[in-house]
Amino acid sequence: MPVGLLKDIAAARPANVPLLGLDVGEKTIGVAISDSGQSIAMPLCTIKRTKFSRDILDLQAILREREIGGIVIGLPLNMDGSEGRRCQSVRDFAAELVRSGIAGPDAWIALADERFSTESVEDLVEKHGMKRRKAKDSGLTDRLAAQRILQGALDGLQMIG
Repeated sequence: MPVGLLKDIAAARPANVPLLGLDVGEKTIGVAISDSGQSIAMPLCTIKRTKFSRDILDLQAILREREIGGIVIGLPLNMDGSEGRRCQSVRDFAAELVRSGIAGPDAWIALADERFSTESVEDLVEKHGMKRRKAKDSGLTDRLAAQRILQGALDGLQMIG
């Protein structure tokens, strides 16, 4: 299955398996996981990016260990909904996941609008007394952004049916 926008491939999503949510940045990848009923997203971990081949190994271990059925990757659209340089980087990352084969031959990889995910998470951690820099350095911001992306996708999937 090709990589596609969430709204375009929602009907093909795998059922009764957890989904993985990714917030792909230049230095880190925030990771979140859903329950098998695909209703609740939980932050999981932050992967420090090195080489793509190493990033793939880290993701592959999570996919196998958690029996992940599909992946939702945040697509960093511009405020007007257009795609910029970062969107192409995320699309390239998703395409490499498919080419690598780590998600299986019938990989379901959806791209979901992630506007405001990091900003809203930064506001949340600050509201709860943590400095933005400390949250970012600890990987908390990335994990929570991945959770926000995945939860938004899960909520959208519930609405679609």
